[in-house]
Amino acid sequence: MFPVATPARRRTRPAGWRLAARWAGLLLAALLLPAAANGPTFDATTLRAIETRYGHAAAQRVRAWRDLVARDRDLPLADKLEAVNDFFNQLEFVDDLAHWGRADYWATPVEFLATGGGDCEDFAIAKYFTLLELGVPESRLQITYVKAVRLNQAHMVLAYYATPAADPLVLDNLVGTLRPGSSRTDLVPVYSFNGRGLWISRARGRGKRVGGAERLSLWQDLMTRMETSTTSPHRETPP
Repeated sequence: MFPVATPARRRTRPAGWRLAARWAGLLLAALLLPAAANGPTFDATTLRAIETRYGHAAAQRVRAWRDLVARDRDLPLADKLEAVNDFFNQLEFVDDLAHWGRADYWATPVEFLATGGGDCEDFAIAKYFTLLELGVPESRLQITYVKAVRLNQAHMVLAYYATPAADPLVLDNLVGTLRPGSSRTDLVPVYSFNGRGLWISRARGRGKRVGGAERLSLWQDLMTRMETSTTSPHRETPP
């Protein structure tokens, strides 16, 4: 279930759409993706660095995440999707401006867990990379921008496609259970992407591929920080 935030930190989602012009020419970070998907090595030294930077509770959350990855590698696919969705949906929804002092910031999974919260992009991104670590093929995962109809605002979810034309399962921080996209009439898909490119979304199926996303600065910044975290996890906090 979507956790209730404290009134001081809770917010409504940003007004209006993230329009087509903003995402023209999105990412093709495939050269960086393999290292990030494998994740940093979270040994005792790394966890101590996280604890020093963020505190004991933060290190416990990160440790629980790594325990999930180690424990659930051999689960059936449906159980992996549910376990990852449930795990991250325990965290608090927090506005980027309040949380990071920036209008838009894409946190790494470590930043998201260590600080105990984030916005919809952070939920979707953390689920995406965790499922990659659990062996879910990248080709089946799409980080998807949608319009949340009831809120009349932009939102981000993670979609799992059993086949390219399948009705996807939606992993969402607003709705705790996994549901097929066809049942999510409250969401209108706009764009979807992963490390391989950008698609114009439609209600069912992958949609039309419109290219890579080499110029997506938020994604590139995220990937750089994920690489940095393999040796210096304390450097993930933005300036």
